[in-house]
Amino acid sequence: MVRNVAIVGVGQSKFGVRHDVSFPELAWESVSQALDDAGLEQKDIEYFIVSNAGGWSSEPLPAVVVGEYCGLTPKGTARVEAACASGSSAIKLAHDIIASGQADIVLALGIEKMNESPTPTVVEFIGRAGNYFWEFQNFGLTFPGYYALYATAYMHKYGATEEDLCRVAVKNHYYGSYNPKAQFPKKITLEECMKSRYVAWPLKLLDSSPITDGSAAAILASEDVARKLTDTPVWIRAIGHASDTSNLSKRDNFLSLRAAVEAAHMAYKKAGVDPSNPAKYFDVAEVHDCFTIAEILAYEDLGFAKRGEGVNLIREEQTYVGGPIQVNLSGGLKAKGHPIAATGVGMAVELTRQLRQEVEKERQAVIDRGWALSHNIGGTGHYAYVNIYSLDKPRG
Repeated sequence: MVRNVAIVGVGQSKFGVRHDVSFPELAWESVSQALDDAGLEQKDIEYFIVSNAGGWSSEPLPAVVVGEYCGLTPKGTARVEAACASGSSAIKLAHDIIASGQADIVLALGIEKMNESPTPTVVEFIGRAGNYFWEFQNFGLTFPGYYALYATAYMHKYGATEEDLCRVAVKNHYYGSYNPKAQFPKKITLEECMKSRYVAWPLKLLDSSPITDGSAAAILASEDVARKLTDTPVWIRAIGHASDTSNLSKRDNFLSLRAAVEAAHMAYKKAGVDPSNPAKYFDVAEVHDCFTIAEILAYEDLGFAKRGEGVNLIREEQTYVGGPIQVNLSGGLKAKGHPIAATGVGMAVELTRQLRQEVEKERQAVIDRGWALSHNIGGTGHYAYVNIYSLDKPRG
């Protein structure tokens, strides 16, 4: 019998350039918060999963380093990687361990110290995350280049403009300015975004997420344990997952991320969400805005808007606080930051706090339905996870 699973404790470090702490110290910032939030001690954790894409940081075995420093040994552990979706893969594995009855309390931690390497090295490592021999080595594609292909295709077919892309950045920086954990807690104007230098046309610097250090932690528990620990468990109602080809030349178009569509359909089916109008089920969503075009694509891949109409949601401010679907009130990857393998766990942390109405009032979503969604992409749709969280318990 599959058991219900809830998030009972969350924590997140300050995101940014964190030369002030070591790798394990950065992990402890979020782990200690999650333990305090759940009212637990290290001895209560039965298993811990560390998501870390790595390569740019000094620790090749992050899970054992984190386990020793955070006092989690000798409990079992593993490191997981799914590119930028690594954090969501850690949430899924923690969920599945508990749902299957193998443990009652599992910690999922995402962590990166990307700024231990110089920027060109980080850019190269991320660029290698597509198809290295065909796309990176032969044609020199980097990730801004990948998403520029999606942006130009979308602009050509649907008439979106560079100003529309910048509207995503303006929104996310607005809410990021109220998030003390964000890498860039500051507002920007449309004019500032439009004047920022090009990275890969039509994407500019202020269309792009930064290189980020950070950690995020979530403690998951079985239903019986969760009820004893908290009056406000946040239930993991469904997890959808999918993948796509490593080589973009094998994909049908640049107007959608197929893996995201498949992951959303899987999650909706599990949760009983009508895919013809999913937005009506959710109060708030965190979507993967590694570049501004990615948020607009997410609106459509998730079914919040029809094809070609996602741009209208940002033009009409429908994804702001109080709108029909409130999106990236953390500041998103754009302003909150994007520590690759910590991002998915960070989304779970944010949505847990949003549903519990514990975030800063300026960026607190209106919570009516008690449901939330995270959309976490690895690479350019190489991996995709769509997680659904709720205040009400799923049926057993």
